[in-house]
Amino acid sequence: MGFIDEIKEKARADRKTIVLPESMDKRTFEAAEKILKEGIANIVLIGTPEEIEKNGEGFDLSGAQIVDPFNDPNKQKYIDKFVELRANKGVTPEIAKETMEQDYMFYACLMCKCGDADGVVSGACHSTGNTIRPALQLLKTKPGIKSVSGFFLMEVPDCDLGEHGLFVMADCAVNVDFDSEKLAEIAALSAESFRSFVGAEPKVAMLSYSTKGSAKHDDVTKVTEAVRIAHEKYPDIKIDGELQLDAALVQTVAELKAPGSEVAGNANTLVFPSLEAGNIGYKLVQRLAKANAYGPVLQGLAMPVNDLSRGCYADDIVGVVAMTAVQAQQQ
Repeated sequence: MGFIDEIKEKARADRKTIVLPESMDKRTFEAAEKILKEGIANIVLIGTPEEIEKNGEGFDLSGAQIVDPFNDPNKQKYIDKFVELRANKGVTPEIAKETMEQDYMFYACLMCKCGDADGVVSGACHSTGNTIRPALQLLKTKPGIKSVSGFFLMEVPDCDLGEHGLFVMADCAVNVDFDSEKLAEIAALSAESFRSFVGAEPKVAMLSYSTKGSAKHDDVTKVTEAVRIAHEKYPDIKIDGELQLDAALVQTVAELKAPGSEVAGNANTLVFPSLEAGNIGYKLVQRLAKANAYGPVLQGLAMPVNDLSRGCYADDIVGVVAMTAVQAQQQ
């Protein structure tokens, strides 16, 4: 059984309610049909009757909850909650109503905030920023967490590295500017995500072009300082660095470059030193190793909201919905 099949089994065991707000895209309806047929999650589709009829034509949506954002009996409850959360930012009932009608992502997040849904998946036809912004404004981050980051769960075929070819790679999608504090937080969140989805002990490598002082530069210092902070704040997580990628993954290289490390040579959770490195790195693995890349999955939010690639297929949406449901089980 592959990774995503195991995630689907977990999702089916305790079915959660996930909102799909992109009713303007046919892939949403194709995915919803598959999710309902497989019993992965309860599905809420946000859209007008015209949008549902036009884009959902030919798909079996029986069992889905359809929410018309212009005529929903719960709408006033969501407007009131929006104003309560954002009044200090100048949000009035009129602004709340208009925003919810123009951007269904806000409506979806308010459904979660009010306890009417457990998570949201969006991004098939919206940018990452447009997916994350409503979530940050309305759902906020988890207590004690300063920022949201994004990881990919990579499933590499015929690979004996990592956890039998499974890796978490972060941050590959969200943060442009990293400092040592943020890197340390990403490491802790990524370790938690690895344990939640894979069910094995995370071994976190803080990556660099240097291993244990082999190069000197501010970029290297940023990573070594992140390791120091992580050891201080999260002593129960196995974290080491700075490590070059080969030292992180290959035992023979680790013995030469980082002898005695409990992570080097065995890493399964890879934290990149910059967004560009992370984004390039996961795509290299995806394309050259023909790996499955699940994500970007967001971590650090108070409730699960996840992004999609705008080039995604319906099956990708199904997989991310399953992962979102598993995140919701663990909230």
